[in-house]
Amino acid sequence: MDKVMTAAVLTRHGGPDTLELRRDHPVPEPGPGRVLVRVRAAALNNTDIWTREGAYGRPGDPDARSGWRGPIAFPRVQGGDIAGVIAGVGPDLPADLIGGRVLVDPALYRDEGEHAPPVGLLGSEADGGFAEYVLVRADRVHQVADSPLSDAELACLPVAYGTAMGMLERGGIGPGETVLVTGASGGVGAALVQLLAARGAHPIAMTTTAKESDVRALGATGVVTRDAGDLADQIRAQAPHGLDAVADIAGGAAVNDLLPLIRDDGRWVIAGAVAGPTIHFDLRRLYLHNIGLIGSSMHTRPHFAELVTAARAGAVRPPVAATFPLTAVHAAQRRFLERGHVGKIVLLPG
Repeated sequence: MDKVMTAAVLTRHGGPDTLELRRDHPVPEPGPGRVLVRVRAAALNNTDIWTREGAYGRPGDPDARSGWRGPIAFPRVQGGDIAGVIAGVGPDLPADLIGGRVLVDPALYRDEGEHAPPVGLLGSEADGGFAEYVLVRADRVHQVADSPLSDAELACLPVAYGTAMGMLERGGIGPGETVLVTGASGGVGAALVQLLAARGAHPIAMTTTAKESDVRALGATGVVTRDAGDLADQIRAQAPHGLDAVADIAGGAAVNDLLPLIRDDGRWVIAGAVAGPTIHFDLRRLYLHNIGLIGSSMHTRPHFAELVTAARAGAVRPPVAATFPLTAVHAAQRRFLERGHVGKIVLLPG
């Protein structure tokens, strides 16, 4: 077994220079209840950038540098999206687990309850997958040997598709419903479009004109473009009877502008704030129409299990925009921040 490995290590909050590529990082030893996973693929997410920048704020101080749940212990290996192979096991686990192809659930749950919410994330509150190896709890690895998806495609699933699955489940969004997806060309947005289409809903994707054909290929039944006229008018034309729900990863002024387009008893499910975390909106549009405003952070154990079932069956095939070697992590993040891609950018350690 290797004693040291290559890893992308976050040393403090700040710019790209705070993420250091180290070739002598120690390989962790699996203790009781833990498995060591050799990382085959690890995808990038917005949370990697925001954690590096410390962009989550804190209660009462939205400008404070912080991880998504509070202070981060440095140094920290980043990366929450992990597909790989079990390379070692703790002393209480069977050796025949070694060699199994796995998808890693990156959530650190509040407790052992079935519906416990995540209170931490690999790559944030614990070391993640931007490395050749990662140490995880044995009950967080899911066997996917029979999945037709590539390692890179599998690595796209945990954070983005897990977040999307959590949004759909918490919002009670089902077949036949018309759902607006904001930021539909990004990782979570693309996941929402694919998962909505797979469950028989009608996703209307919000994107740019340049990416319209890409999001239609994901399964969008309608597209509205931010650079081609009034958004509300475009949505009304495609959903004349109102939206059943909005699956929102953007936030910002659109919450106030588009809330009146949701039908009575509809839902607005939000899992991001890339367009602005501090907003105002007319509360009357909320309570007079019995609209549910639902915050959703990642997934629960049952949500992730449902995602693994889809991965094994090949029910969704995540779009991989580009792959980079782990040693090019900075170039991968620059490409990610250009926002010109549809789908996910994936690192391939080794």
